Amino acid sequence: MSILPLFLFILYYSIGFAAIFFWRRKKNEPDHFYFQAAWALLAIVLYTGTLEVLKGTAYFFIPLAFFLLFYFIYRNNRARLRNGLFFQFFLVIFGIYLLYNFYLTKDLLVAGLFVVALGIFVLIAAFGLIGLLIFLYWNAAIVLKKESRNVANLLTLLLALFLTIYLIFDFFLQPQSPWYIKIPFTYLSIVLGYLLMNFIIFLTATLLYQFYYPKYNQDFLIVLGAGLINGERVTPLLAKRIDRAILFYHTQRTKSGHPLKLIMSGGQGADEKVPEAVAMKQYACEQGVPESDVLLEANSSTTYENMRFSKELIEQSAVNDPKAIFVSNNYHIFRAGIFARQAKLSAEGIGCKTALYYLPNATLREFAAILVMHKRLHTIVVALITAYFAISTLLYLIN
Repeated sequence: MSILPLFLFILYYSIGFAAIFFWRRKKNEPDHFYFQAAWALLAIVLYTGTLEVLKGTAYFFIPLAFFLLFYFIYRNNRARLRNGLFFQFFLVIFGIYLLYNFYLTKDLLVAGLFVVALGIFVLIAAFGLIGLLIFLYWNAAIVLKKESRNVANLLTLLLALFLTIYLIFDFFLQPQSPWYIKIPFTYLSIVLGYLLMNFIIFLTATLLYQFYYPKYNQDFLIVLGAGLINGERVTPLLAKRIDRAILFYHTQRTKSGHPLKLIMSGGQGADEKVPEAVAMKQYACEQGVPESDVLLEANSSTTYENMRFSKELIEQSAVNDPKAIFVSNNYHIFRAGIFARQAKLSAEGIGCKTALYYLPNATLREFAAILVMHKRLHTIVVALITAYFAISTLLYLIN
């Protein structure tokens, strides 16, 4: 095996790694991981492509074409579920290509990459459900200890209980069950598989949406509201959103000096003493933001209304061709981005960090909300699955 491709890989990967490290270190929020992960993927593609060219073939253009297709769709609209779908397509094609590349080149690095990927797949297939159950029960215990006991905070526990019952039935009872039990169970398994596929696509799209780092030339930054403590004070979760906005506000003033207005967006709930926007403005001003740089949108009650009413506020300003972004929690910005598109607001989102123990429940809630947003499509698919099983059962009984 020639060591030239490996030497070149180590050289340009190291140079790229160092360049990204020093570049991101100059920012207030380094976020090395996302950039280093993207560079590692590109470096691997370049390496495998180099190996193949030396062998006189160029099939690496196939995964490259899939990646470029994904990138074009992603750049056109970051807030789309299809971004997750096309990225998954790319990963599958690239995995197949790695296998072909190893068959062609017998390269040890390619073999190592494929073995690692295969090992992860085998571990997930063998222990994924058990590991997931352990994680769900562990997370539920932490949430019950730290948060209020409502349905929204019990999603991981409910999912864990459902999966436990499902697995017990699948392994111990289903094999000995009569046909009128096996058919509905198979139907349930297929519907669950469909939901799992959609969840993977949703999760991928949500993670991809995090790859957004706006320029410091924004005119408006919308902070999406949330509930208040005792109806008058911002919650720790909402405070993190405002803190993220304030960080960007000060960073832009330092980096470019471009003036920026913060739009606090949130109406007044039935159990709240003041509109969320008012409490948010008070918090921001207490952190040193001038009152003149904070605007209020205090009529919204949903994320869509946050976007629509904030857009109307922006349009009332004297700014020509205004540039805007919004802030919410990292698990929420993908769905918020969808609402921004629906409201015809040209704005992407930046996320604030969320406590790790809170993320699983929050992600499940977001997934449920996304399912509801596309309920017509999912209803049609489930109806087709139901019709297929109904017809199959009828034919079985006739025969």
